Amino acid sequence: MAEIVVKEFLEAGVHFGHKSARWNPKMRPYIYARRNHIHIIDLKETLRGLLRAKKYLSKVASQNSLILFVGTKRQAAEPIEAAAKKCGMPYVNERWLGGTLTNFRTIRSRLKRLEELETLEKTGELASYSKKRQSALNRERKKIFTNLSGIRDLNRLPETIMVVDPRREANAVKECRLLGVKVVALIDTDSDPDQVDLPIPGNDDSIRSINLVLQHLADAVIEGKALLPAPAKEDSPGPAPVPSL
Repeated sequence: MAEIVVKEFLEAGVHFGHKSARWNPKMRPYIYARRNHIHIIDLKETLRGLLRAKKYLSKVASQNSLILFVGTKRQAAEPIEAAAKKCGMPYVNERWLGGTLTNFRTIRSRLKRLEELETLEKTGELASYSKKRQSALNRERKKIFTNLSGIRDLNRLPETIMVVDPRREANAVKECRLLGVKVVALIDTDSDPDQVDLPIPGNDDSIRSINLVLQHLADAVIEGKALLPAPAKEDSPGPAPVPSL
């Protein structure tokens, strides 16, 4: 099994890090070598991180807790959406709005506003407004939908977030650390692994690399969900333990 996964890693270019001039020294334990001024990530460490992340996310899902998938860079947007939808979890792939978690009540109010605007359109009531007002309301609806559609079902704070490139998503990681939300991350050689709870060292710029890792994690979430009793209990679950590094 491990040999098959490592082969997939190689084919997807998961082992290619950033230029050595851009590295974060804290990533040293996850670097295998340097070739042509490019750091090569140790795939044994990638596999180790992936297996621990899968075990943890499966545990979280089995407790009926939420996992928020986050990746707003161009290469990560589609893989994040695909993985989150595959396992039925919320996601952010356009823009991380400040306060998404720390000011959760305000975000929920914006989603309520989105529902109101969609109702206006569905019922035909929108047509009763002036064209100028219709245009303004449509712009508002599209803006809210673009930024928040992926978290419409985020009815409570997530137990953990799965981040692609924690350096890029520094605001999301910061909010999680303030709230005690665990962070699992696909992390490249230019990021600080101390900012995340479960690092998966790997190429976070390649679409193939990102997609491969996320699909493995989505499968783990699905496996965890399969362990839920039917119907799932709605009482607040306890936190899942993070595997030791």
